[in-house]
Amino acid sequence: MPEEHDMPAVHDRSDSVVPTYSHAERERRWGLLRSFMHRAGLDAMLVFGEHEDSGPAPFAYDAWITDDRPGTTVIVPRDGDPISLLPMEMFSKDHLESARRGESLWIPPENLRTPRDSRVVIATLHELGLARAAIGVVGLEPYPPWHPEGIMPYGLWSAVLAEFPEADFRPVGAPLSRLIMPLGAEEIAVVRRSAAIGDAMARAMVEAAAPGVPESAVYAAGMAAGYARGTTPAAMHFWSGPTPLASGLPPWSYRPQAPRVLADGDVISAEVFAHVAGRHTQHQVTITLGPPHEDLRRAADVAREAYDAGLAALRPGRTLGDVVEDLRGPYRAAGGWEFGPALHTLNPMIAAAGFPAEASRRRAGADAYPPETDRPTMAADMVLEPGMTFALEPNYAYGRHLAYLGGTVLVTDDGPLELNPYTARLLRAGEG
Repeated sequence: MPEEHDMPAVHDRSDSVVPTYSHAERERRWGLLRSFMHRAGLDAMLVFGEHEDSGPAPFAYDAWITDDRPGTTVIVPRDGDPISLLPMEMFSKDHLESARRGESLWIPPENLRTPRDSRVVIATLHELGLARAAIGVVGLEPYPPWHPEGIMPYGLWSAVLAEFPEADFRPVGAPLSRLIMPLGAEEIAVVRRSAAIGDAMARAMVEAAAPGVPESAVYAAGMAAGYARGTTPAAMHFWSGPTPLASGLPPWSYRPQAPRVLADGDVISAEVFAHVAGRHTQHQVTITLGPPHEDLRRAADVAREAYDAGLAALRPGRTLGDVVEDLRGPYRAAGGWEFGPALHTLNPMIAAAGFPAEASRRRAGADAYPPETDRPTMAADMVLEPGMTFALEPNYAYGRHLAYLGGTVLVTDDGPLELNPYTARLLRAGEG
């Protein structure tokens, strides 16, 4: 695990230390990029970023380079500093206001361009003399689950290819992802803060949940706890009911309908996505209103056993496939079924445990829907290194009683470090 070192820090209103990124962190990241380009024989990189309201698992490699608002296109010459192409003038106005306040900015005004359409991309590549260059591109490869065939817009990319027939464009998203997964010391401090905020969000939900309370009030309590601590969490996944078997945004967020009113015996199943400065943690929340059903308790016991097995396996030198195999051990003779992926990478989210679809196909009514397929583990050969972060989120069900537990784990030289063990168990409304 990288050594801690002195970092600039400020304080938020709760008087907890808020880590910030230093000039050394910028140089560490840009140094990684330059070394990557030299090893790969690249003259430059072109990095397309997803808009800043993208939610969980954002495609935000641009922000990793700029330490600024996501949603830009960044062109990085091998022997020069990055140039950031902004989607609209409001980005440059924000940059100017931050500079006026004395905030640390990684990209100076002379290296900003507006907008980021094909015309400006083409002009910038010409400006840098890259018409016949080898250019690594981030945005052409799959980024599951949201972008199964890449994120680069067709119109933009078609225009670039037409303008530069002699350039050698190479997709490099996959190797770059693995390069940046081991976090630096300053990033680890930020992830720790994200985990603390996510725990505060989960605790606020536990305190707010009670019979007679609309589920939207519990949702609001969790999100407010994140906002109050100085961050803007992605919208959480949230379902409630006697036996909820779903995972996603609550239906009242996308259909005109009233939120459910919670009742005694209900279960809240939620995924909380905490976020600080482009570093993410995930918190799997299962809250019971009253004593849990016996089948839910049994499912939670199996999920917890799987969590402990996965935790023990998250060590340097193991592969992702090894960890998944160990994690699934408790499932094999348990007699229930697995609801969804039990492990995935964070920072960035590029690989996940596969899961068999056979059990969920047996659910009542499932035969009316498009068939699901078994999903193999993505990047099963990935070797774990210190500094990598994972969402360890085992889940198990008996009938319709689903327990979804877990949180974020950091791989270190000394073994796995649980960043938010609070949610790796069933939670009881009102007990904090």
